[in-house]
Amino acid sequence: MRYYDKLIFDLSHPGRTGYSLPSDFACGQVSCSDLPENLLRRSALDLPEVSEVDVVRHYTNLSQMNFGVDTGFYPLGSCTMKYNPKINEEIASHPAFAGLHPLQPAETVKGAQAVIDGLDASLAVITGMKHFTFLPCAGAHGELTGLMLMREYHLAKGDTARTKVIVPDSAHGTNPASAAVCGLEIVEVKSGADGLVDVESLKPLLGPDIAGIMMTNPNTLGLFERQIGEIARLVHECGGLLYYDGANMNPLLGKVRPGDMGFDIMHLNLHKTFSTPHGGGGPGSGPVGVGERVLPYLRIPRTSGFHGNFGVMMRAYAYILMLGRENVKMAGPLATLSANYIKESLKDCYKLPILTVCKHEFVFDGLVNDGAREGKAGATTLDVAKRLLDYGFHAPTIYFPLLFHQAIMIEPTETESLETLDSFIEVMRRIAAEAAEDPDILHGAPHNAPIGRPDETAAARNPILKA
Repeated sequence: MRYYDKLIFDLSHPGRTGYSLPSDFACGQVSCSDLPENLLRRSALDLPEVSEVDVVRHYTNLSQMNFGVDTGFYPLGSCTMKYNPKINEEIASHPAFAGLHPLQPAETVKGAQAVIDGLDASLAVITGMKHFTFLPCAGAHGELTGLMLMREYHLAKGDTARTKVIVPDSAHGTNPASAAVCGLEIVEVKSGADGLVDVESLKPLLGPDIAGIMMTNPNTLGLFERQIGEIARLVHECGGLLYYDGANMNPLLGKVRPGDMGFDIMHLNLHKTFSTPHGGGGPGSGPVGVGERVLPYLRIPRTSGFHGNFGVMMRAYAYILMLGRENVKMAGPLATLSANYIKESLKDCYKLPILTVCKHEFVFDGLVNDGAREGKAGATTLDVAKRLLDYGFHAPTIYFPLLFHQAIMIEPTETESLETLDSFIEVMRRIAAEAAEDPDILHGAPHNAPIGRPDETAAARNPILKA
């Protein structure tokens, strides 16, 4: 049995310990009588009896089962899994920052406040917004905050009829979810054959009941919304606001600003665009910026009682200062180059539904030849994703966006080397060949991962949270 197949209790043997206490140790330095009677334990603890080396090896092996940007290529479309520079970690962990207490008097944390103010000013320059609030601790939290600002803007004007928000059919799933939580009704606008918002379909949706539109640009297909100027004009003319989902901000860094496109409110994912840690439910930070129209409704103070997720903000500010104005604009073009390189290298093996230059990400629609034949099922997008694990790559985003039945959404970032991209391309081509020749190889994948192919639906609905 391998270490990662065992629970720590499987390693337990009676009488085995990883420590020893002084012979005169009894109840430690605290008298047992100090504990209330109802809190005293009446039976022995059921703890594993293991040596120190077994404990260390067990948890070290478990830790090596994790996959992250420090261990391999992570082309997770729509999520911008950037490398986290270690200098940022060093700066954020400096005792002068990490040792602060959130309830210290304001006059003793002026350095931290200077960081927040500097980050606010930097993000305003990068995005074309006026100011940011750092209250939101995640991207979806930022969306909700931004939509609440949108509602406040209309209600302050006595405009109570604006209860609907327009969301493109290619939008991130959090967009309609956030709007619904905010009490807004979602109105979907269709995309055209080119994958962009269909302006002619948008026009009939606009009216006195529209609070605004939520968009990201480039959109979820990795395509730049070329008619964004016209969309902004139409929405503003009907009295609505434009909300920018900042999940796809990476390719625009230093090149194009949402504020200049006409957006009034936006959130940024510091854990995406600005290289801070990402995944596993946190840590995150989703600051919200506003333009001139909405600025009066941005609450002061613009940080939470605990200064927001300060460690994440510190890392993002270090990243911006490290690159500087002249180098931050290199991130977008390099990420765009990487995405187009992979796309063009694989379009003969994987179906490319939209034949145009993409930005930071793109979407395939399954395999050109999935190996399906009489009596034999073909390989699906899920099979491709599972097989990638056997070759040491994290799978891309799959089955999203919903515009394509077998969507494979790939996003390389600017820090990936040509050698890494070529290795990924080679493996994707090898998987395509396997699918065409013997799709059963893919059906059973992964073959050499610690966990095979569990029932993910059952696991989500009935999670086992303890042994």
